[in-house]
Amino acid sequence: MIESLKFIPQPKSTNEELATHFTDLAPPLNARQAAIESARCLYCYDAPCTRICPTGIDVASFIRNIHEKNVNGAAVGILQQNILGGSCSRVCPTEILCEDACVRNHDAEGQPVKIGLLQRYALDNCKLDGHPFQRAPSTGKKIAVVGAGPAGLSCAHRLAMLGNDVVIYEAHEKSGGLNEYGIAKYKLTDNFAQKEVDFLLGVGGIEIRHGQKLGTNVQLKDLHAQYDAVFLGLGLGASRQLGLTGEDAPGLMAAVDYIAELRQASDLASLPVPRRAIVIGAGNTAIDMAVQIQRLGAEEVTMVYRRGFDDMSATHHEQDIAKANQVRMLTWAQPQQVLLDESGRVRGMRFERTRLEGTRLVGTGESIEIAADAVFKAIGQGMDAAALADPLAVLLKRDGDKIQVDEQFRTVLPGIYAGGDCVAPGQDLTVQAVQHGKLAALAIHSDIQAKGGA
Repeated sequence: MIESLKFIPQPKSTNEELATHFTDLAPPLNARQAAIESARCLYCYDAPCTRICPTGIDVASFIRNIHEKNVNGAAVGILQQNILGGSCSRVCPTEILCEDACVRNHDAEGQPVKIGLLQRYALDNCKLDGHPFQRAPSTGKKIAVVGAGPAGLSCAHRLAMLGNDVVIYEAHEKSGGLNEYGIAKYKLTDNFAQKEVDFLLGVGGIEIRHGQKLGTNVQLKDLHAQYDAVFLGLGLGASRQLGLTGEDAPGLMAAVDYIAELRQASDLASLPVPRRAIVIGAGNTAIDMAVQIQRLGAEEVTMVYRRGFDDMSATHHEQDIAKANQVRMLTWAQPQQVLLDESGRVRGMRFERTRLEGTRLVGTGESIEIAADAVFKAIGQGMDAAALADPLAVLLKRDGDKIQVDEQFRTVLPGIYAGGDCVAPGQDLTVQAVQHGKLAALAIHSDIQAKGGA
């Protein structure tokens, strides 16, 4: 049970009833639908969809394979570039990447090829004989990877393919990172994140040690001394603060903490569900939180953002999902005060109306109060300070709360690399983290081979 919400009652619906609200957001294509959709692709030379894909998947090639009924070939082509292509086909914002770049947006139909669904079709329906990739001969090198999220898993897999042995240190009980703990339950269903991890480990040469948290029971200086290289795929585990009095009151918590609890719950009816909820933020996590609490049975969910709809980091597609689920969206309002009842529990929030003066956001002096039994903050996450507190880690250069790396994902400390959400470049997307891990692995392998031959 989530401590901050213990006083909030559980939903009246049964687990079975609630589970029907968390089936696939976008139903998969069947064989006939995949055949029709793949036939719409123009198989462009120098296809813009491929150029914009962070992992460089040859989109036209895999769709042509589907059209020619070579589903295995399509799947292997995807996995060569993106070993987590199954989860990315479900969670990647294709509407602002490959599908937005599709040339069919500009013809008479005005509709892109459904690239994400076709990618999912290929990976869900392929029949591969074992793991599709074999390991190269052993290099005798051993690399530590910190974090079993998309960046760490991608890095470990590519390193293992190249003949290196890898040990992943993961703080949680399960691998997968945000795919396991932070993505809306209706986006990754049927324990998919764990199935994908099991598939990835089929390459061999990768050991995962759970319950191992950097800065707590694992220290960077020790890893640096014991391994030929270290890759940090830490993610961003600390939720940012509102900076308001009462932020620790019962009823106010980080959205990511509730989402993690929801994703791990074996009985959805055991979760506390407020009658009225406020979600503060404008990204995909805020959308995921608002939609899920609505689907669990909240009567009134209000998502509040200090700027306008066009400034939201959540895509218009995600915003439409929120609206379709009866989430009220209030813009141009910023948190001003946490409202508490006589017991010290959250009873609502006061917001100040905002406006732009040139490019500067300012308060108008006008306020609005919204009643709520619970408030979920989804205003971004930062680095867990404890993770980088040991004598070696503090020497890492930072851009704000992110680790600074070069184009090869090397940090300023020789032998230590980083990628994913914890580094400065990138878009904080699963697909971007996968690419970081893959490219970092190539750099690590090249560097340790060069060092060994020196």
